[in-house]
Amino acid sequence: MKKIAVVLSGCGFQDGAEITESVSALIALSEAGADTQCFAPDLNFKSTNHRSGQPGDERNVIEEAARISRGHIQPLSELKEQDFDGVVFPGGFGAALHLSNWAEKGADCSVDENVQALVESFHKASKPIAALCIAPAMISRVLGDHNPSLTIGNDPATAAEIEKTGAQHENCAVDDYITDRMNKLITSPAYMYGDAKPHLVYKGIRGAIREFYEMA
Repeated sequence: MKKIAVVLSGCGFQDGAEITESVSALIALSEAGADTQCFAPDLNFKSTNHRSGQPGDERNVIEEAARISRGHIQPLSELKEQDFDGVVFPGGFGAALHLSNWAEKGADCSVDENVQALVESFHKASKPIAALCIAPAMISRVLGDHNPSLTIGNDPATAAEIEKTGAQHENCAVDDYITDRMNKLITSPAYMYGDAKPHLVYKGIRGAIREFYEMA
């Protein structure tokens, strides 16, 4: 049984981890036989009302992420590469707000210091990294010097911004995924296709996770 870390960024696509993507990844990992542990940063943020789109109250990322993981979650600062065989980053806007500030600065963004160190250490240890939806953009900022191949779907503006980091973007259908064997990076666009059907999002994620798990 392989041990896999899953890094969440809250709960809800507008200000945290995308729920369908996170659950799809966890189900696919369970189906593969993985022993999973969820992590999230312990920080406060101004939430977004997912019904109105208006600003909401102040919340905490790890407390919100615990809704997805059924309470089984640890602070991101406690995630150590040597304890796991691979790491998964579901998408949702939290990846561009809390794990990085890609939403504000794009290719010039900074990445949370824990995330930066983790991606670098998993990559150096030749352990696989899976990233979904917008999360590959954050990964491109960390691994750009290694010229990784990855996808966020087919959005030209985001793809162009990703390529500024040194990464190579590949267009990809919602139900598919891109594998970079040299960098052991697997990515799938998921809800970067905003009107995607849930079963197609799951199909792409399931395929990506299967490939990821074989690499672990």
